[in-house]
Amino acid sequence: MRIISGFLKGRKFIPPASKWPTRPTTDFSREGLFNILQNRLDFEEIEALDLFGGAGSHSFEMISRGCNKVTYVDKHRPCLQFVAQTAEDWGITEKINIVFADVAGFIKSSTHKYHYIFAGPPYPLPWLDKIPDMIFEINLLKTEGLFVMEHNPNHDFSGHPRFAEMRTYGKTYFSFFE
Repeated sequence: MRIISGFLKGRKFIPPASKWPTRPTTDFSREGLFNILQNRLDFEEIEALDLFGGAGSHSFEMISRGCNKVTYVDKHRPCLQFVAQTAEDWGITEKINIVFADVAGFIKSSTHKYHYIFAGPPYPLPWLDKIPDMIFEINLLKTEGLFVMEHNPNHDFSGHPRFAEMRTYGKTYFSFFE
C-alpha cells in the first residue's frame, strides 16, 4: 500500500494483515476516489471521519492531502496499534484521533459532526445496508457534507433519499451521499 498524493506521497506501509479481518481498499480504487474528492473537498478546512478504518490508508491519504483533523474508528486492536505506530513514525499523531470502538456504538454515541465521512465496512457485515440511515439519523454529517461508502456489487443504495451518485472501480463501488 502506498500514499498517492500530498506531503506523504510515495510512502509505503505494509500492515501485517495476514491474520486481520480487514479488506484494504486497493491503491487503484483509492486513487480514483481521491481524484474525485480532490475536486469536491478543501482538505485543509475539513474534519473527516474514517469508519472501519482498518490499516488506515484512507486516514493517511486524507492527512497527506492536508486534512488536519481525522478521526479513525476501528475495533480490531492490532489495526489501531499499527495505525498509531505508523502515525508516530510519520510524525502525524497530532492530526489523527484513533478511536477503539465498535462502529455502530460509535455512531450512536457520537455528538460531533463531520464535513466528510468515509465508511469501508467488511462486505459481509449483516447491517451494511443500514449504515447510511444510521449516519443521517444521528446527524453525523455537517450541512453540505459528503458521506462515501465503499461496498461491492451486492449492495445498491440508489434508492436512498440522500444518495447522489455511485462510482465503480472493478468490483469496488463507492456510493456518495449528500
